[in-house]
Amino acid sequence: MIKYPKKGLAKPRMTKSDTWKKRPIVLKYWEYKDDIVKWANKNDFILGQEVCAVFNIPMPKSWSKKKKKEMLNSNHKQKPDIDNLLKGLMDALLEEDSHVHTVFARKIWTEEGSILFCNMKKKND
Repeated sequence: MIKYPKKGLAKPRMTKSDTWKKRPIVLKYWEYKDDIVKWANKNDFILGQEVCAVFNIPMPKSWSKKKKKEMLNSNHKQKPDIDNLLKGLMDALLEEDSHVHTVFARKIWTEEGSILFCNMKKKND
């Protein structure tokens, strides 16, 4: 397993006007894409034909210690949707995603946001 040390970001719905309006969510998404690509290059990581990713979603700071303890590593059943998290990830790391034939993805509550990749693949493999 290999860990991207920041939380995943769902791909926002974009419009033509986003090229000049520069909405904050779109700017944040482009920043995320640049960062994960930089991280992947540094770690010689690529997504293959089979994608396996666990999205660790940070628990809100407003939750009590008791609730955080109860929810730790449990399934995350809220927004962002898992398909949008995958879309953001695959758009960032793949020029073309039509070759992907198998996807395993999960969202869980954790202390800190990150993405765990189950099937690590090096660029030279």
